[in-house]
Amino acid sequence: MISLEALKNKDLYTMEDLCEIMKYLRVGCPWDKEQTHESIRTCFIEEVYEVCDAIDKKDPDLMCEELGDVLLQVVFHAQMAEEDGEFTLADSVDGICRKLIIRHPHVFGDVKADTSGQVLYNWDKIKAETKGQKSVADTVRDVPKALPGLMRAQKIAKRAAKGESYELESRELTKESLGEELFKLCSAAQRAGIDAEEALGGYCEHFIAEFE
Repeated sequence: MISLEALKNKDLYTMEDLCEIMKYLRVGCPWDKEQTHESIRTCFIEEVYEVCDAIDKKDPDLMCEELGDVLLQVVFHAQMAEEDGEFTLADSVDGICRKLIIRHPHVFGDVKADTSGQVLYNWDKIKAETKGQKSVADTVRDVPKALPGLMRAQKIAKRAAKGESYELESRELTKESLGEELFKLCSAAQRAGIDAEEALGGYCEHFIAEFE
């Protein structure tokens, strides 16, 4: 490990330094030592939303700072996993590099893709093959439950719409009218004492079961 003195007196820190600092924190800081994947799960989510907020504000300095916070969360989880003998940060880096090469055959192979649509089509096809997904229902079931309710519901609807025998009902909507309808539903849920997020999550599970 890099010495504490060396870490305290650097002109420019690197990714390697961040990993070394995290190792010291896991040994020398009471709070950091107590953490688990589950205990800092919410922190990870919050940091990602703070990056999104910086993007919306078009603030590059804030975005730079918040991306560093997200990077800390990645290193934190990887360090805990390495301590448990599960995987290392290097394993995660290796995995994403291999995934990017496999899913971009138009860059790293002989496949032709001249439009973004072709790229996304190839990406989805390769993703399904590598994950062993043999049907649209498999891809629908694969949508993470941890996503915010509306985001998960829309992702499920998008994937379900790709099924040859299934077509989602559509109607003319604008962002404003849709926002109004969603707000009215949330207001109705509030008056009825119903958790709208929980209700939507429950219906998503019902929809997936019916779709399958």
